[in-house]
Amino acid sequence: MLKTLLAATAAVALLGALPVQAQQTTGSKGNMETFKAGDLAALNDARIELVKSALQLTPSQEKLWPAIETTIRSNGQDREARLQKAADRLDQMKSEGVATALKNRNPIDFLNRRADALAERSADLKKLAAAWQPLYQTLAPEQKRRLALLTVFAVREMKDNVMDRHIQSMDEDTDE
Repeated sequence: MLKTLLAATAAVALLGALPVQAQQTTGSKGNMETFKAGDLAALNDARIELVKSALQLTPSQEKLWPAIETTIRSNGQDREARLQKAADRLDQMKSEGVATALKNRNPIDFLNRRADALAERSADLKKLAAAWQPLYQTLAPEQKRRLALLTVFAVREMKDNVMDRHIQSMDEDTDE
């Protein structure tokens, strides 16, 4: 049991760095060509298998899993689309030049784009919560602890990765 949990947390740590690499690659190249959709799909598959194996579902719980897996995959596709939109916007700004982009910036457009992106993420999270609800109600206390541990670890990794990206972005801004 402890070995399974340790393997799962190690896998989450390794997998958590890949989306950041994808976004860093996207930012440096300007599009997602260097980090192929197949790579992102493989990452999503690995995450799904990690959670499923950590939970050690019973046969009756297995019947509730497909809805969760479908939602995770759908959310992954939505995430890819948001990343591509951001990369396209960055390409557009780079082609205009920094000075022109700054001169022509519109904070209201920015706020609207940000609000739309947050609304999309919110809708995806609501779908994920709805998909998890039936299965979560059937989980044993030990399964709930494993899921909580994975969730806390994944959130911590995401937060650290966002902070690393922010620091890198600030470093790149000062280099120019």
